[in-house]
Amino acid sequence: MSLPLSSASAAPAAGELRALQERIHVLQGRRNRQGSYPVLPCFSNLLPGGLRGGAAYSLETPLSVAMALLAGPSANGEWCGAAGIPDFGAEAAAGFGVALERFVLVPDPGPDWLPAVSALADVLPILLVRPGGRVSPGDAARLGSRLRERGGTLLVLGPWPQSEGSLRVRGSRWEGLGEGYGHLRRHQVELEVSQRGRARTATVDLAAPGSLEREPLDHRAPGGVRPALARVPS
Repeated sequence: MSLPLSSASAAPAAGELRALQERIHVLQGRRNRQGSYPVLPCFSNLLPGGLRGGAAYSLETPLSVAMALLAGPSANGEWCGAAGIPDFGAEAAAGFGVALERFVLVPDPGPDWLPAVSALADVLPILLVRPGGRVSPGDAARLGSRLRERGGTLLVLGPWPQSEGSLRVRGSRWEGLGEGYGHLRRHQVELEVSQRGRARTATVDLAAPGSLEREPLDHRAPGGVRPALARVPS
């Protein structure tokens, strides 16, 4: 699905975005507000309660870690999305377990970044974003209010005012790769999350399939038809 989000085509884009919202509402049912969203087992020590609904998290991590965080809610049947991340690779995300049939990609929201993200947050329970510039505390508070109303979770690549928690990398190690050859056996990432005055650490192996697995769920659209990945290019 093509949906140009530029100032030159703001009116058509707004109409198509509303259509996309309605389409997702029909496919997933009207939003059931919930307290949290599950994470993959490898993140359970960092986020024992999962990702809290109505909150924003600041990620100072590689994009691969963010994709793995999306995979938990996605495997649980939630719709997810990414906005403002031109280098987001759909195939890579699928490799971590993100269901592309329930995923919306907006590589470039355009100059009106915040309104576009707010509109997406209205319908997507889990949204990963990279801000196009500095976000003021006031703008963050307004978006936070919308998240609380909808029960959604915002994952932000970079700093974010009033975040529920901050996740950062303390160290990383690769095993199995030589100088341009070899098979990757391990990609161990030491992570630390600071949340409500407490810090937790854990080591995640992003190259170990077993640590990134959840029980697969068969979430189908009405009539047994799976929706396609909705890509929203610039």
